[in-house]
Amino acid sequence: MSNWPRITIEQARDYSLCFCCGRDNPIGLKLSFEWDGKEARAEFTPSEVHQGWQGIIHGGIIVSLLDEAMTYAALFEGNMCVTAELQARLKRPVPVNESLVVTASVVKRTKKLLTSRATLSSKGGDVVAEGTSTQFIAGPSDVRANPEAMSKNNEKAVLWDLDGVIVDTAPFHLKSWQNTFGKRGIKYTQEEFKRTFGQRNETIIPSVLGRPASEAEVKEIVDEKEASFRSMARKGAKPFPGAVALIKEMAQRGVKTALVTSTPVENIRLLLDALGIFDLFQVRISAEDVTEGKPSPQGFLLAAQKLAVKPGNCVVIEDAVAGVAAAKRAEMHCVAVTNTHPRRRLKEADLIVETLEELTVDKLLGLIRA
Repeated sequence: MSNWPRITIEQARDYSLCFCCGRDNPIGLKLSFEWDGKEARAEFTPSEVHQGWQGIIHGGIIVSLLDEAMTYAALFEGNMCVTAELQARLKRPVPVNESLVVTASVVKRTKKLLTSRATLSSKGGDVVAEGTSTQFIAGPSDVRANPEAMSKNNEKAVLWDLDGVIVDTAPFHLKSWQNTFGKRGIKYTQEEFKRTFGQRNETIIPSVLGRPASEAEVKEIVDEKEASFRSMARKGAKPFPGAVALIKEMAQRGVKTALVTSTPVENIRLLLDALGIFDLFQVRISAEDVTEGKPSPQGFLLAAQKLAVKPGNCVVIEDAVAGVAAAKRAEMHCVAVTNTHPRRRLKEADLIVETLEELTVDKLLGLIRA
């Protein structure tokens, strides 16, 4: 054992090119494992490039999935290991594009060896392959004490807009703007509202006034408008179908989430507290946190930085044209929901849905793998 090289997952130049889990390997599987204290778990959907016989996934890919899962189980248990012996049973052919789940756990340990078991299943629970391995313990790992160190290069995040995505606040924003501008003799139309929806108040106000506005005037109008909005939204704002359930599922599965909105902090607290999801976001970026509004990518990039996730590993959920543009300028993946704008105006997004009920956590994270 003294001749084994030191094995470390903290050295990005080694880890990032791993065929199974490295994020920088252009032909790799890019697996991302989670740990519940007992099992390592990852999801994978093989494509045509992974086939052996036409339309059937190569057996070597299946065995690699099992081996990697057992290695991760050992790592999460606090052991750096190398596989000494591996046995696998392939129970049926796996067709191209079948979504798979691989799990593994350590079942036995001696001073120098670990025994692990792994199962590869379809999403419906049909077991397609099983494996066991014996691994040499090459050294300790600090992953047991800090599981996030395992996957820092694999971290993914979902960044949410608020108004028009999570909560249906458009009627209250429209009415509060109409009341505020109406007192100043300005007619604010629904067409004007749709054009500026999702932008910062400091951008909307001069546009509607048709002239520059002083900082004091902007603040006066904003304070009046937001007070009117909160008065109405407190009584009647409702979540869009599927939004709260999806956010809660992400929290249960440990997916990092951030809120990125041009909404003031006070409004964020009001709306999210009413839905019981305020604490489910690790990061909340409001109008006060940035100097530039959408379509600037500043808010999304700041959220990624605070989450310690690469922009390319983020998926943004938006409803506004400016928000979609901001996501793409940040070089992030983007899902657009047609709550506010028609599909044709959101075509820059990677995926367009009519309702969030069409989305799942796996579908969102699949955009990153794609």
